[in-house]
Amino acid sequence: MTNSYIIKHILLVIFLLLCVRSIAQLKEEKEIIYLIPGQGADERLFKNLQLDTALFKVHHIKYKVPFKEEQMSTYALRLAQQIDTTKAFTLIGVSLGGMIATEINEVLNPKNVIVISSAKCRSELPRQYKFQKAIPLYKIIPKKIIKQSSLIVQPIFEPDRNKEKETCILMLKAKDPTFLKRTIGMIVNWNRISYDPNIIHIHGDKDNTLPIKNVKFDVLVENGSHMIMLTRTDEIKDLILSIMNNDEEQLLKSKYD
Repeated sequence: MTNSYIIKHILLVIFLLLCVRSIAQLKEEKEIIYLIPGQGADERLFKNLQLDTALFKVHHIKYKVPFKEEQMSTYALRLAQQIDTTKAFTLIGVSLGGMIATEINEVLNPKNVIVISSAKCRSELPRQYKFQKAIPLYKIIPKKIIKQSSLIVQPIFEPDRNKEKETCILMLKAKDPTFLKRTIGMIVNWNRISYDPNIIHIHGDKDNTLPIKNVKFDVLVENGSHMIMLTRTDEIKDLILSIMNNDEEQLLKSKYD
């Protein structure tokens, strides 16, 4: 066995080890995303969001039933326990999930926070929530009635959901009535008055659940309803990728198109 033969094999082993190390590093460098659904939704809300698994690792935040009269900030802290803070991550929240993401952002340090069809503080909520704070009628309505009424009211307020009617019905039917009632109270009593200006807010101008007139948005989705995450997923995906890639030119184009 010649010296040149031994050297060649040593170099081959070193090359293979470097390849293995590079592959491991690539796996570790995936962008980590935590998705937080809306009040009447679950991870099925993101079923059409197809992100490249070679580049992104997606986790779904699982809702728990809030404690009685639990505040949004405290509830968000409990949900934040599902996040691995040893690695950089992005938070994407829809509707109630965006409010939760806003609260988590106050205590953790996400790389990006994107809220969709949501509110970042109390002033962005519609009038009925402010009215309910003064006269909390929701407290006297049985939780089962709240769930049943959600199934009736959702298609009236957001007819765009009929594009994904079956999914919307299944998600609502799966919700715990106690969860629905207590999260209503949580939103009604939300006391956040300010928010991190680095949060990126995507909102539809036809959102009837959280009307755009109350919202300071960053990116407008024209003719977009409250259900854009489910019904306009391809557009939302492009916006998410632009935000994560810091593509300001594409974001500005989206904002004003």
